Amino acid sequence: MSTQLYIVPTPIGNLEDITLRALRVLGEVDFILAEDPRTTGNLLKHYNIVKKLIPHHQFNEHKVIGNLVERLKSGGTAALVSDAGTPAISDPGYMLVRACINEGIKVECLPGATAFVPALVNSGIAADHFVFEGFLPHKKGRQTRFMALAEEEKTMIFYESPHRLVKTLTQLAEFLGQERYASVSRELTKIYEENIRGSLRELITYFEKKAVKGEIVIVVEGKR
Repeated sequence: MSTQLYIVPTPIGNLEDITLRALRVLGEVDFILAEDPRTTGNLLKHYNIVKKLIPHHQFNEHKVIGNLVERLKSGGTAALVSDAGTPAISDPGYMLVRACINEGIKVECLPGATAFVPALVNSGIAADHFVFEGFLPHKKGRQTRFMALAEEEKTMIFYESPHRLVKTLTQLAEFLGQERYASVSRELTKIYEENIRGSLRELITYFEKKAVKGEIVIVVEGKR
């Protein structure tokens, strides 16, 4: 059976971080499902790829899955991309992949960029066992999650937005202890990449005095 849906990771910052295979697939499929066609369009333009782009994001994925599955069952081929990194990792994609599998459509995921991997390796914290938490709940269930994580022995990885960084670090310190070792990585692979390591107390002090921009990955040592 030939592949009909390709999951294609895209660079998280540096446009050179895309594989030759990914570029070939993007050029060969019938159409590309893009979280934001403008962002994906810039990537395609950089590599001189001209392809039809169809929006596929968290606000429309429920509505378009049925039609997409029918197009693929009819012989069409598509690549699913997010704005940056690997689709379905804290991004849309899971529901389409599941629907295709249920309908016997062959799905293939290419290896490639994912923000939490370089952040984890860069942190200097044990990477043999870890849990990926993605974005923490903003309100409902947030405190309950922190209470559960206080007993987690594996390395923990979180995604966070700039305006919530200090709040999240402060709550992690409250529930896990101020001296728990952690690392904050932002703007990975970009010109202003920054990796700051230290206790949660030290990280709070550092970022309280700093205007923060960009995508952020927090890596926290597990309970000893």
